Amino acid sequence: MTGNDLSQARFLAIENSGWGRDFTFYQPRNLAFWVYLLITGSGAMLFVSRIASSYPAYGRAIAVTALVFAVYGALFWCFVAHIDRYARQPTKLLVVAFCWGGFAATWSMASYANDALIGIYGKVFGHAWAQDWGAGLAAPFTEETAKGFGLLLIIALAPRLIRTAFDGFIVGAFLGLGFEIIEDIAYGMNAGASQFGTNQVDASMSTVVLRVATGATGHLLYTALFCAGLVYLLGRPAEPRRVFRGLGLIVAAMLLHGFWDSMANFAGDSALGGVAIIAATMIIALWIAASVFAAAVPRERDFLGQILAPEVESGVLTAEEAAAACANAKGRRAFRRTGTGRAGRARNEHLLAAIYDLADALAADRGGETPRVEFARSEIARIRDGRPATEAQLPIRI
Repeated sequence: MTGNDLSQARFLAIENSGWGRDFTFYQPRNLAFWVYLLITGSGAMLFVSRIASSYPAYGRAIAVTALVFAVYGALFWCFVAHIDRYARQPTKLLVVAFCWGGFAATWSMASYANDALIGIYGKVFGHAWAQDWGAGLAAPFTEETAKGFGLLLIIALAPRLIRTAFDGFIVGAFLGLGFEIIEDIAYGMNAGASQFGTNQVDASMSTVVLRVATGATGHLLYTALFCAGLVYLLGRPAEPRRVFRGLGLIVAAMLLHGFWDSMANFAGDSALGGVAIIAATMIIALWIAASVFAAAVPRERDFLGQILAPEVESGVLTAEEAAAACANAKGRRAFRRTGTGRAGRARNEHLLAAIYDLADALAADRGGETPRVEFARSEIARIRDGRPATEAQLPIRI
């Protein structure tokens, strides 16, 4: 391909992926904005009202639970943001997703729908049956649908940012993370009230420990799968429709969710059986999530390769460096190990980070020749040559 062909391919990759585009939340002429604001705002007020009414009696349990899950949520936030190394979603959009999952899906939608559906089960199948199986046969439908509706609103608010199943996977993870954190705080508060507040911190900690230990395969994972499936089902400009794959992922998310909520029925009175079921469920859920991630991410790597191709043609990058940046984790590790000694491996690690920064700069400036792009290129040359940064080489924020 000629230089012009490579530049045109880069431009199309940037346009198709939505890489580098900003997100504007305030859209008063967009009905989706007002729907989001109304449902999320009402959910937030319900949550704050619940906390405010309970805090005088169970303040210690609420404070400890909120602190633990704030740290826990921050760690998962960093992890999910780390794996979004390609057409990164703007932080504002991820905050919008988190808040929908935490307040709208939880308090405005699922809490009412769960009670209504379990009540219907009780009338049809009897109270005892509904008590045993109601949660497992209600929450997967009501909660995943509520969080999935958040993705539809975000697509309406940011149609140029949600372009692939990988985007759905990442945004779904943040929708699920918001749901999980706020729900866990509520569970911790309820546990603190279980002994009339006399031993509230110890009572809430058992719930906290269980939710922290199993959280990686909770709502964050379910909704990542569900939303990736929703993108496949709907189709997007950069992701052709795959109806059966989309339906399969949606059903898989609901089955995992339902099985988890019905686990006590399967385990019976056996503590060992319960632990074995929990472990097996978590392993299966992580395997499914890893498989979906591996299936969705190649499109993002293709976009990255097209964005970097002109840089290889012009000599800014070597073919090996560009290939390493577009590789999977195993390929990136192999590239880092080509460095001599610890310093060489660290240099290669920094070089990969600089290549991603260059891709971000090129995407943000639509492939143009700008000071930001030139700075990113100069950083690659500096790191490759082993030269230290000078005071004049200040990073340009993207």
